[in-house]
Amino acid sequence: MPLGKYDPEAIEKKWQLAWNEAGCFEVEVDADKPKYYVLEMFPYPSGKIHMGHVRNYSIGDVVARFKSMQGFNVLHPMGWDAFGLPAENAAIKNETHPAEWTYQNISEMREQLQRLGYSYDWRREIASCRPEYYKWEQKFFLKFLEKGLAYRKDSPQNWCPSCNTVLANEQVEEGLCWRCDTEVEQKDMEQWFLRITDYADELLKDLETLEGGWPERVLTMQRNWIGKSYGAELTFQVKDMEETITVFTTRPDTLYGATFMSVAAEHPMVEKLIADAPNKAEVEAFVTNIRNMDRIKRGADDLEKEGVFTGKYCINPVTGRELPIYVANFVLMGYGTGAVMAVPAHDQRDYEFATKYELPMQVVINPPELAAKGEVLKLEDMTEAYTAPGILVNSGEFDGTENEPAKKAIVQHLDKSGLGKMAVNYRLRDWNVSRQRFWGAPIPVIYCEDCGAVPVPEDQLPVLLPENAQVRKDGKSPLPAMEEFVNCACPTCGKPARRETDTFDTFFESSWYYMRYCDPRNEEEALDKTKVGYWMNVDQYIGGIEHAILHLLYSRFFTKALRDTGFIECDEPFANLLTQGMVLKDGGKMSKSKGNVVDPNAMINQYGADATRLFILFASPPVKELEWSDQGIEGAFRFLSRLWRLVEELEGVLEPVLPVSAGEPGSDAAKALRFKEHDTIRRATHDIENEFQFNTVIAAIMELVNEMYQVKDELKESDPKALSSAVATAVTLLSPVAPHICEELWQAMGHQSGLTGQPWPTYDEKALVKDEVTLVVQVNGKVRGKFEAPNNAPKDEVEAIALGLENVVKFIEGKTVRKVIVIPNKLVNIVAN
Repeated sequence: MPLGKYDPEAIEKKWQLAWNEAGCFEVEVDADKPKYYVLEMFPYPSGKIHMGHVRNYSIGDVVARFKSMQGFNVLHPMGWDAFGLPAENAAIKNETHPAEWTYQNISEMREQLQRLGYSYDWRREIASCRPEYYKWEQKFFLKFLEKGLAYRKDSPQNWCPSCNTVLANEQVEEGLCWRCDTEVEQKDMEQWFLRITDYADELLKDLETLEGGWPERVLTMQRNWIGKSYGAELTFQVKDMEETITVFTTRPDTLYGATFMSVAAEHPMVEKLIADAPNKAEVEAFVTNIRNMDRIKRGADDLEKEGVFTGKYCINPVTGRELPIYVANFVLMGYGTGAVMAVPAHDQRDYEFATKYELPMQVVINPPELAAKGEVLKLEDMTEAYTAPGILVNSGEFDGTENEPAKKAIVQHLDKSGLGKMAVNYRLRDWNVSRQRFWGAPIPVIYCEDCGAVPVPEDQLPVLLPENAQVRKDGKSPLPAMEEFVNCACPTCGKPARRETDTFDTFFESSWYYMRYCDPRNEEEALDKTKVGYWMNVDQYIGGIEHAILHLLYSRFFTKALRDTGFIECDEPFANLLTQGMVLKDGGKMSKSKGNVVDPNAMINQYGADATRLFILFASPPVKELEWSDQGIEGAFRFLSRLWRLVEELEGVLEPVLPVSAGEPGSDAAKALRFKEHDTIRRATHDIENEFQFNTVIAAIMELVNEMYQVKDELKESDPKALSSAVATAVTLLSPVAPHICEELWQAMGHQSGLTGQPWPTYDEKALVKDEVTLVVQVNGKVRGKFEAPNNAPKDEVEAIALGLENVVKFIEGKTVRKVIVIPNKLVNIVAN
C-alpha cells in the first residue's frame, strides 16, 4: 500500500491505539530478565503540560525505549503529585474545589501525555490525593511514631501569612515562601516533626555511593545542607546565676580570645537573662523584631550586625574574664546551641559587631610571618579579623603552639573540669511535616484530655479528608471548624476527643511514590517486599535541579526510615540522576507573565508529536538549557518528512530485512553505506549510554539518511538489500525519539511484526575497517596535503607518498628532512629545516 502524504496526526493516533491494545509497555516482575527502572519526577497537576514537561518526559521515554530494546524489563510509570499548596491555591483562585480542580487537571494532562506517545505503563498510574494512596503514608507515620522517628514539639516556625501555613526550612528561599514569594515570618507553634537528623551521618556518608551517578553539583548541595562540622561544646557560667550557657564552636583554639557572648533571639535563656534588666522592654522589642526576620538573611555575610546588651555577664572558663552577653541578629538557634563565644580578633562577624558597639578584642593567634620575626599582631594594626592559621599568643600554657593542634589540647584541658568536650554539629534540622492547610493527607492522631496524643488505630485508616469541605478564600483550613471531622472518640479510653486538623507536607507524598509504582494496586500492604526488591532502586531518575535538596533529600531519608521500620530493604532510592536544563524562549525561562510560553498542544497540532519530541531532544544536550526556536521545530518536521520521502521513493525496492543485515558490499557505494550504517550504530549506542547525548545521536542518524540519498539511485538496482538494511537501521535507531513515524515506515518496508519490541542493533567492528584511509600530511606542524592510502599501509610506502606530494615538495625544497613521524591511518608529520 503506498505511503501517501506524511500525516502525523493520523499516524500517531494509529500507533498509540495499537500500542495500547497490545499492552506494549505493560510489565511485571520477571526474574529471568534484568530490570531497568526509569522515572521522571511526577508532575503537579496544573492542568496543562509545558515544554519543560515535554523535555523531561521525552528524555525519560528515549531511555525507557532504548533500554527495552537492549533486552531489559523496563518499568516506566507515571502519576500525579496531587496534594499540597499549588493545587489548593490554584483552586481557590479559580473558585473551585481542590478535588474537582485536581481530578479535572489530571484528566487533561493524561490526555496530553498520551498524545506524545510516551511508553508509560498506565495501569500503574497513581494520584497522591487518593485515599488508597495516602492510607499507606498514614501507616508509615504511625510506624515512625512508634519507633520514635516522629514527634511533636513547640518551637519557632517559618510562617507564610499568604499561604497560612508553616514551611520547612528547605521551603524558604531567600526569606520568601517557595510557592508564593511572600516574606516569611517566625511564629511559635506546636508541630509534628520527623527525625531526619538521626540519619544525618548516613545521609552524608551514602552520598559517596552516588558519586558518578549523580551530578557533583547536587552531591555538593546536599553535603552543604547537611552541614557536618567538627568542634567542641564549651560551658560558660552566667555570673550571679545558677545557669550556664553552652556554645558549639569549631574554633576552641580561640577560646582565650573570647571577649563577649552572642545569643540568638530565640535562645531559651534570654527571658531569664533580662528578667530584672533595666532595658528589658528594649531587649524584648529587639527580640520580637529579630524573630520575625528570615533566617537566611540573618545568616548572610553582608547582614548589618545588630545587637542589644542583656545586662548579664558570663565567665570565660579559661581566662576568668567577664563577658557581656548580647542578643545578636546574626546568631541562629538552628545552628549549634544558639549561643556563640565571640572572638572579634579572629572572626569577621564578631569583629564587625565589636567595632560597632566598641567591645574589647584580644589577639590570640599570631601570623607565622610575625612570629618568625619575634613580633605579635597588634589590634591597632588590624582593619579586619585575622582568620588564617598561626601561633597561639595570650593563651596561657598554650602559648607558642600552632593553632590546629591546640584545638584538641584546649578541649582536653576543659574536659577534666567538665567545662568542655569534643562535639559534632549539623546544619540539618528535623523535618516539620505539619501544614495548616486543607488539601493534604490528614495526620492520623487524636487528642484526648486524659490520654494526650493518641495514634489512630491502623484498622481505622485511612483518616479520610472530607472532600465536601468548603475551602476558604484566605487559604485557612476549614477542617478545625468541621465538627463532623474533628469530634471523635479516644481510641484508648473512649472519651470524647478531637482529631488533628493539620495535614502532611506535600513532600511527604513525593518521598515514597516511586516505591508504590512497584505494586500500585495492592490493597493489603503498602509495599510488597518481593516486587520492591526486584524493581528498586530507580536506575535512572530525571528531574529539575530545583529539587536537589527538598525532594531528593527527603526521599533519601524516607527510604532509610522505611527500611528501618521493616517495609523495604534498599538503602538509596535513585542510583542515577539526570537534572535536565530549562527550556528558554527569547533568552528567559518560559512563563505566562513574560508572555513567552509555547503551547505543546499547538506544536503537536501543527507538526506532530514526533517532530516536537525530535526538536526538544536535538536542540541541546539534556543537561544544558534549551532555547526554543520556531525554525528548529520546523527543521525537525522537515527531516522527518525527508525520511518519509526516502522510504516512499524506495517503495517496491525495500525488503523487510533487519538492521545491519546486508551482505558483503560489492560496490564502492555499498561499501560507503555499510560503513556509515555500522558507524551510526556505534555512535548512537555510545552517545546514549554516555550522558544521554541525544542531540549527537540524532545528528548521526541524519548523516546516515544523507548518505542514503547520495547512493540510492545507484543501489536501487545493484544492491537493494544494502539500502533496505540501512533504512531499517535508521528507522530502528530513531524509533526511541520519534516512535510513531518509525513504526509506520517499518510497516511500509513490509515487516509483519511491529518495531516496538525489536532489539537495538549492534555494529560489527570489521565493518568499520575501511579499505582506504585519508592521511593528513604536515610540514613542521602545518597541514600541506592529504592523500588516500590502503588501510594499514607499510610505513615506508606512506612516507614515500607523503614526501612526493607536490605541495609538500614545495615546502621542503632546499631544506633537510630531519624526521618523518607516521601515525598509522591518520597523519604524516615531516620535520625539516
